[in-house]
Amino acid sequence: MLKESVVSKETFMFNVVLVIDMVKGFLEPGHNLFCGADARTIIPNIQELLNKEVSAGSRILFINDNHEVDDLEFKIFPVHCVKGTSEPDVIPELVSFITPQNVIPKTRYSGFFNTDLEQRLAGLKPDKLIICGVCTDICVLHTTSDARNRDYNVEIPKDSVASFDVDAHAWALRHASDILGAAVI
Repeated sequence: MLKESVVSKETFMFNVVLVIDMVKGFLEPGHNLFCGADARTIIPNIQELLNKEVSAGSRILFINDNHEVDDLEFKIFPVHCVKGTSEPDVIPELVSFITPQNVIPKTRYSGFFNTDLEQRLAGLKPDKLIICGVCTDICVLHTTSDARNRDYNVEIPKDSVASFDVDAHAWALRHASDILGAAVI
């Protein structure tokens, strides 16, 4: 009698890094919604994170504000990141990570709202999502909430997120961890 051999198939696990709004309109001085010099301190941390994750086989997706000139969001916030301007463009420090397929324009706080992010992630089936960028209390938080509501494991490296409002930043990290169940590391 032949002993049946069992071949285990090792499943390759990888992460998807969602880089939220690391664009000129939020991170370069002189723009309506510049997040401030303190927000720029996360750029080297994000560069290091992306280098590490790319080396590990992870996928990178840039989720960028990209509004029409008459967007209703401008009733809440000043005009920013309008299509056809340079504001929705990823900052120069991160352009080496851009590919023709990994930029997703968005018009609302969550990277899931009216974008193809959900379909892309369904096809990729990542082990976890790593979310970084700005603003912690706005687009990072809303994207995290929508990811957790879709049962993704979410990790937020606290040295790779920032906001123009320090108190709101701290609150958002607590909320992401304590209420949404994201791992804030």
